[in-house]
This record gives sequence, C-alpha cells and structure tokens, in this order.
Amino acid sequence: MADTQTTPTLTVYADPVCPFCYLGRASLEEYLNAADDPPAVQWRQFDLRGYKRAPDGTISEDVDDGKDEAYFEQARQNVERLREKYDVEMIDFEDVPETDSWDAQQASLFVEQTESAETFRQFYEGLFAAYWRDGRDIADPDVLVAVAEESGVDDPGSIRDAITDDALESELRERFAEGQQLGISGVPTFVYGDHAARGAVPPDHLARLVGDQISASES
Repeated sequence: MADTQTTPTLTVYADPVCPFCYLGRASLEEYLNAADDPPAVQWRQFDLRGYKRAPDGTISEDVDDGKDEAYFEQARQNVERLREKYDVEMIDFEDVPETDSWDAQQASLFVEQTESAETFRQFYEGLFAAYWRDGRDIADPDVLVAVAEESGVDDPGSIRDAITDDALESELRERFAEGQQLGISGVPTFVYGDHAARGAVPPDHLARLVGDQISASES
C-alpha cells in the first residue's frame, strides 16, 4: 500500500461495530503504555458494512459475502481468545444489537470537527465501549447523545442535528472513499508511514510497525 501517511502519526481505520477494532484498541493501549516515545494516534472512520447497505440506507443481510457459519464460528473463537488475552470487558459476541454504524460515524466526524482531539478520542472510543461493553444500540440517537455527554462534548444535543446533516453525510462518504483509495479493505488497519498492520495485532507488532516500519498482519 502506498501514499498512506507521511507524518509520524499512527492512523487507525476502524468501525465501532467491528469486534476486532474494539480488541485492537486494547492492544493499542497496551503498546502505547509501554512505548518510550509513543506516536500520536489518529482514528479514521471506515464503513465495514457499506457493501451491504441498500439505496434506502438499510443493511441487507441477504448480500452474499462468502461468510458462512464456519467463518463466524472461527470469528467468535478469535474474539474470545483475544478478549482473554487482553483482559477486555466485553459482552458475548451474540448479545450485541444488530445495527448500522453510519449515524455513529457521522456523529464522530462532527465531534472531530468541532471538539478537541481529546474529546473526539473519548467520543470515538466511547462508541466502542457503548456497543461492545454495554450492548447499547449506537444507531439510537439517544445513545449517541449519551455517549457525547459522557465524553465531554460541549453540546451533546447537537449530535441529533449532526446525524441528519447533508454536508456531514457527504464528507463521511468522502472519508470512506479515501480509505478505500488508500487500499484499506478491512478493519482495524493501523497505518504508519508507507506500511500497515491489519487486524487486532499484538502490541509488539505495533512496536515494530512504528519503530522499524515492518508490515504485520494477523487474521
């Protein structure tokens, strides 16, 4: 993958409905806490289920993506293994609500543009916790407002207008397209310089990615 990042920033492409993004965040925190000179981290939205989205905005589960029951069983096993490895508080894979993250990501783009970097980080990471730790439906505007309030957003109620804003919707589509153009095909993907690590990779892989510019991957 070329022409990704040229600044010493670790960019993380993610979608809050992806369990491996939530688990990858735990690995990232472990790496950052241990690093002597940790890089700045920049979260980037990615539309994991976009290929399933119908023209009316609904997610169609009838799309054939080649993922059968065996695939999902393996995914569940991997989630459980990583949950134990990183000691992550997380509800069962089957207990999270089936939801579309579009509004949550549009809300996050709004927070990114209007709040401090720290508030944006807390809001975006708060979406993961709301979904995977607490089992809240992050497509619900009330939940998004609550996450905004918990994250210190100045006017949490402004989230309601943000998720129906046409300009923000257009910008979010551009953000998703940008990721695809850079070669991002799945999440989480950690990008540093001209190299990337995809999946909930261990902290030592992130250290090599940042320190030695070595590509790493984990299924």
